[in-house]
Amino acid sequence: MTTPMKEDVTAWPSSSPGFRPDAEGEAQRKIRVAFVEDDDDYREAVSGELGDYGFEVTSFCDGSALLAAFDDGAETDLVLLDWSLPSVSGIDLLPRLRRTGITVPVVFLTGRTLPAYEKLAFDRGALDFVDKARGVPILAHRLRLIADSVKTPARKPSEPEQDDNFHCGRLLLKPRVSRAFWDDVDVGLTLTEFKIVHLLASNVGSYVTYRAVYDCMHYVGFIAGSGENGYRTNVRSCIKRIRNKFRAIDASFAEIDNYQSFGYRWGKT
Repeated sequence: MTTPMKEDVTAWPSSSPGFRPDAEGEAQRKIRVAFVEDDDDYREAVSGELGDYGFEVTSFCDGSALLAAFDDGAETDLVLLDWSLPSVSGIDLLPRLRRTGITVPVVFLTGRTLPAYEKLAFDRGALDFVDKARGVPILAHRLRLIADSVKTPARKPSEPEQDDNFHCGRLLLKPRVSRAFWDDVDVGLTLTEFKIVHLLASNVGSYVTYRAVYDCMHYVGFIAGSGENGYRTNVRSCIKRIRNKFRAIDASFAEIDNYQSFGYRWGKT
């Protein structure tokens, strides 16, 4: 029997000037958000405002409470994490979620805005990194964009797999569980890394632009990094990690080819 998450949020008046929940947004499907934040007042305020925007928010004061909820069978569409949490920091909680099979998108909401923190969050598999100072209206917009573009089950399904698996030579992709296999060995890709490999392999023999890869990592129109083309650094770093994971299984792996200043392709023409 599935135990629903216990909701501990209450209505909270908006602190954003000119705040006006969108009537159209209210009519959209409810998006479930698991929000982990140790500051009681801030957690309650943000939860209340997100509720005004049509989100169903369940809040937790630390990572242990979130993990316990998932162990009890709770489900959510998104996980919203603070960086500084007691016992286990948000950045360390993210890989723990992945190891337990929780594959829903993770977004950081934090006051740690230095590029080094942002880069580490993306390297660990976060889909977005939002400065607390941006306010709830911006946060709500970005959460909805992610939820609408990434339809992922809260936990890897245990039922028999459908025949939507994707084969490309020695590569096997299982989209329903976001797993990639090379010669039947699980490569251990993060959700973001899996999406990139799926994009490249789906266009085998053709180059995919840096911008297209970056949009795949986050969502179309997402902007981060330093300078006009700063996003390319994030793409290169992610591709490097992907190559290293494949090479840990097969030292001769060379399927990901780079066309300098343009992008990447899977395989040869």
